[in-house]
Order: sequence, then structure tokens, then C-alpha cells
Amino acid sequence: MDNMNLLKNCNLCIRNCNIDRTAGKIGFCRSTDEIVIARAALHQWEEPCISGKNGSGTVFFSNCNFRCVFCQNHEISQEGTGRSVSIERLSEIFLELKSKGAHNINLVTPTHFVPQIIEAIKIARSKGLDLPIVYNTNGYDSIYTIKQLDGFVDVYLPDFKYFDDKYSTKYSSAPNYKENVLKIIGEMLKQVGTPQFDDNGIMLKGVIVRHLMLPGLLFDSKKVIDTLYKNFSDSIFISIMNQYTPLNKACNYPEINKTLNPKHYDSLIDYALSIGVKNGFIQDEGTSDTNFIPPFNYEGV
Repeated sequence: MDNMNLLKNCNLCIRNCNIDRTAGKIGFCRSTDEIVIARAALHQWEEPCISGKNGSGTVFFSNCNFRCVFCQNHEISQEGTGRSVSIERLSEIFLELKSKGAHNINLVTPTHFVPQIIEAIKIARSKGLDLPIVYNTNGYDSIYTIKQLDGFVDVYLPDFKYFDDKYSTKYSSAPNYKENVLKIIGEMLKQVGTPQFDDNGIMLKGVIVRHLMLPGLLFDSKKVIDTLYKNFSDSIFISIMNQYTPLNKACNYPEINKTLNPKHYDSLIDYALSIGVKNGFIQDEGTSDTNFIPPFNYEGV
């Protein structure tokens, strides 16, 4: 199937909206067939093997198929801030980021634009793009969408946000989350294999699964780490994040309207070590600061 035809009956994520986005209709993610982005720049705050010395060539796509009540990027994910660009322009942006010294092209919240992204990668590669492509997703993609990316993505960077569906539904309006994310991580690993790095420690191939710990959900977080290690062992990296900041609509949920307890985070790290996790990333204190949120000022667009 022609990739762009996927937008005529959109099932790029598991919400299965079944709408014709080429006719200007919008589903849960509020996107038509126009690509919308809010920033394209070098980014230093990813995992060390992604950001490296120069920074990751990060493209922040607007709109989202999640509704996280605490989203730190809600300005673009839920409020629609961004500018429309053509497929040709997106391919140029990839090449411009390469010229600035980016270690990779990092596609942030890309699920709802996968058909256009594939076409842009084809164009950019024909013009000399040879950087790893990083697919940075919330984990709510359909398995079919991930299969379409085979050969186009080198590094997968999915979230595994919740183990219990009551939390994924309450905080992100995302039922059936755990089952889906495990399935797509399996497909991602099948495509790119175990981690590979260049001489400077930059990941060339592999899967890094991120887990953002939320206040009060230590038990759920332990279940996430336990499930990841039991299913994938050391074939993936697990990134355990403490950067939760109560933003957006978190004020309406008192139990998460606060920063993370450092002792709970340390306990989660200890648990990961106790079950044998070796390939992982952790964060220092002080990451729950709005200074780490990039300005969505259309830089590079």
C-alpha cells in the first residue's frame, strides 16, 4: 500500500479512528494530512548515547494521540502550537540538522505523521542523509505502523508509561496500553536488534525504553521494570526517569500534583539492580525543572 493511503482510513495508532485525514477530517490526535512541527534543533537533554557531544537533531511534531494530564509539552501536544510544513521541507530540515552536526535525527511524537515521515526520509537519504533515525514515541502506535518503519528507523525510543490500565486511562486517556506497548517493543527489537554503538558511544541501532516515574506509583513502576526485564532482558536499554514536573492539568489530580519523592526513585533503581538490570540509564537530581523544557518557538522550521 502507498504510505500516504494510510491517512485515508487512519489507524496509525490503536485508537483506530478510521477517518480520512486527506479530506481534512481529524481524529483524537487532531491532525489532518498536513505535517505540523514546532521546533527542529540540536537537543542536549536525551540519553547520553542519543545526545552525545553535539546534540540530537530533534524534530518536535505537534499534536498527539495521548492526553497526558501532566504533559510538559502540552503547548504543542494538546494546544496545537506549530507550523505546517511540506514533506519536501521536512526532508530539508533533516539535512539542515545534519549540517549542524547532529548525531541523529530524533522524531518526537511522530506516530500520526508516519506516512509523511517515511517519504521525507526517502527524499533526504537520496540527498545524502546518513544519520541514524530515532523514533521517539509514547508507545501507543499500532503494530502495523511500526512494521511500516522497518528499514527507515535505526533506534527506537518508546515509552512504557504505565503497567496498570487504570493509570493509563486516568492520566493519559489511553486504555489497553500495556499490552500494546509490549507488542510493539517486540517488533522494534525484531527490526533493529541488540544495541550497537559507534566509537564515540552514539547508538547506531537498538531500543531504549523510557519509563517516567510518577509520584505515588512506585509499585506500578516496579511492575514496568520487572515486565521489561523479564520480556527483553539485556537486549534493550531501560531509561528510568525522575524528571516528572506537575504541569498542564496535574493540578486537578492532587496525588500527582507534586514532584517525585527522591527516596522512591532510589528505591526503583535499587529494585532494577536487584532483578539484574544492567543496560540502563538513570537521572541525577534537579531534572524536574521547567528549564529543561525547550522553547517551542519554531526554531529550524
